[in-house]
Amino acid sequence: MLPPEVYKIIHLLGIAWLFFVLGGATLHALNGGDKASNNSRKLMAASHGVALVIILVAGFGMLGGKQMGTWVFLKFALWLVLGASLALIQKKPGLAKALWFVLPLLAAAGAYLAVYKPG
Repeated sequence: MLPPEVYKIIHLLGIAWLFFVLGGATLHALNGGDKASNNSRKLMAASHGVALVIILVAGFGMLGGKQMGTWVFLKFALWLVLGASLALIQKKPGLAKALWFVLPLLAAAGAYLAVYKPG
């Protein structure tokens, strides 16, 4: 078992990687690109998936047997939404402009849940 600080660093790495991918996909869509015109879509999809796994594993590693409150379930719901967001960006590129602003708000919601642990 790793120290909680190591899990936190790994968790943050996954989060950074996830939002890096989502930002790239969103920018591609904002510039008129679609799924078919994205030459890096396989790399993007693989990175998205790996980042999600890193976030999940490190997140549960940080819990380390502690009691799970409502905030954990809310963060898991947020994780599911972020997991679906790449497909949403690719299938509905018209939503890219809104997602450019919504995705950082989702990151802020996750940070709020992590810091204050409501419920």
